[in-house]
Amino acid sequence: MTKKGTCPLTTGQIIDEYFIENRTRLLELAAFLERIDRSVDGADAQEDFRMATFHQALHILASNATDKMDQIQLIFSDPTIEPREKLDTKSASGAWNPAPEVA
Repeated sequence: MTKKGTCPLTTGQIIDEYFIENRTRLLELAAFLERIDRSVDGADAQEDFRMATFHQALHILASNATDKMDQIQLIFSDPTIEPREKLDTKSASGAWNPAPEVA
């Protein structure tokens, strides 16, 4: 479902205003992924839950979906609804870890 007419700018205005900054973001993402590929230990980044969700998000970005932001937000979000007895980490990791907590 396309949400036409919900942004006050024209397509050309949006591209003129935001292209360079988003081009830069794409280059930063490419550099991030290349650094992982060249890491000293050569570990498979896909084994890390954060990188698995990151790659899912990249696939959505490359798709024709009209609700990319919503889908990507859901990928990184914790889908559980029950409150936890205690926090599992001291800081946010940026993505939901589906692995059970280790006591």
